[in-house]
Amino acid sequence: MFMNSTFLKLNKQSLLLAILSVLLYWAFAYNLVRTDYLKLIGLYVTLFALFYRLVSKFKDDLKLLTYLAFGFRCVFILAIPNLSQDFYRFIWDGRMIFAGFNPYLFTPESFINSEQSPIAQAEALYSGMGVLNGSHFTNYPPINQLCFFIASVFAGKSILGSVVVFKLLIIAADFGTFFYGSKLLKRLDIPVYNIFWYILNPFIIIELTGNLHFEGVMIFFLIWSLYLLHCGKWKFAAVILALSITVKLIPLIFLALFFKWFLFNKHKTNNERPNLLAGLWKLVGFYSITLLTTLLLFAPFLSAEFFNNYAKTVGLWFQNFEFNASLYYIAREVGYTFRGYNEIGIIGKVTPILVVLFILIITFFRKNKTMVELISAMLLVLSFYYFTATTIHPWYIATLLILSVFTKYKFPLVWSFVIILSYLAYVNIDKADKSENLWVIALEYAVVYAVFIWEVFLKKTDKGLSVSSKKISIPI
Repeated sequence: MFMNSTFLKLNKQSLLLAILSVLLYWAFAYNLVRTDYLKLIGLYVTLFALFYRLVSKFKDDLKLLTYLAFGFRCVFILAIPNLSQDFYRFIWDGRMIFAGFNPYLFTPESFINSEQSPIAQAEALYSGMGVLNGSHFTNYPPINQLCFFIASVFAGKSILGSVVVFKLLIIAADFGTFFYGSKLLKRLDIPVYNIFWYILNPFIIIELTGNLHFEGVMIFFLIWSLYLLHCGKWKFAAVILALSITVKLIPLIFLALFFKWFLFNKHKTNNERPNLLAGLWKLVGFYSITLLTTLLLFAPFLSAEFFNNYAKTVGLWFQNFEFNASLYYIAREVGYTFRGYNEIGIIGKVTPILVVLFILIITFFRKNKTMVELISAMLLVLSFYYFTATTIHPWYIATLLILSVFTKYKFPLVWSFVIILSYLAYVNIDKADKSENLWVIALEYAVVYAVFIWEVFLKKTDKGLSVSSKKISIPI
């Protein structure tokens, strides 16, 4: 009798939390303008509180959390993204490929200025993506372009239809991340419910399914690759990692970190000492397969003009664009103080050097022999890159969040909460002064750095956490 009443009570609690979440997600998807910052912050904070309550209270009911995670995504299926306009460029690129054009060789602006319409709704798409986006060459890699092309095939002349196709692809990728992420957590003896700090997180649901950012597809291939690697299928893992790289280039930053995994890793089923020569051979093979597959996927688009355009576009993120940065903004202010002008050109050249040096330090002076250690290294490297970057869009944090699921670090979860503050930049979008509020950015990063410093440098941890043969308990 007592068990039945408890069961009913739990069902009522979960039902109430689920209904409230659906209503708030609906308001977020269909009744929100990004410049209405009070409503934006209010909805997001409430959704995050409900999400935290659901995972904390029902972490033993994985089936319930799974239904909710994908049910909440369905709310966004018919909604046009309201926090990002990048999807217009996605549709443009997909239709360009369908029409027989190489999207890397033309800017939307070049067609509009010459009064040409190479694709359906060209002017509407150009207007939607904005002049800044439309004046640059595309930077989206081939598998990402494949997703855009699929939308053009199934929804040729419908913007909403294309949006729906994009959302179905991203939801499918999220399901793959959930599937392989759960399996990897089991293999590492980490509680499986940890995956819901990612898959049920309103930040992930809103930014990926809601706002159509394909980090979700990249993450799916990345987690699948790590799972295969842990299973000993390193050749297949290399191919899948290449797929991840050709959705977004970010996984390239992780390549060096596999060094100690291949040279010194010892699997549970193998009690012999690691064979360095065999490990080196596998490492070379892993790199070769990954890079060759990546090159083959780019091959249909390659030309001298492609390399020039692509390098120029990627370079914008280092030496032109500024948004929601942290350490860079401090360096910029120092430059203003001593030189009197913005020195992004100089800082943008120094930052990649610092990132490479940090990667080398983590690669050769840190233990990366177990999967937990390897993923922790990935998390630290990517965090350093983001801390020093000139541009940090909210959806970038998704990769940090999924990596944190397999580690002891929780600062990405905190960042996924405070990142909503970055959208306050749009408060001034219709004003003469379009600059970001640096006090708001300072608040965001003060919280993130406080948790980061506590977890990485001050908090005493159980050294057994990184030993995959022991039961790992990661409290939240």
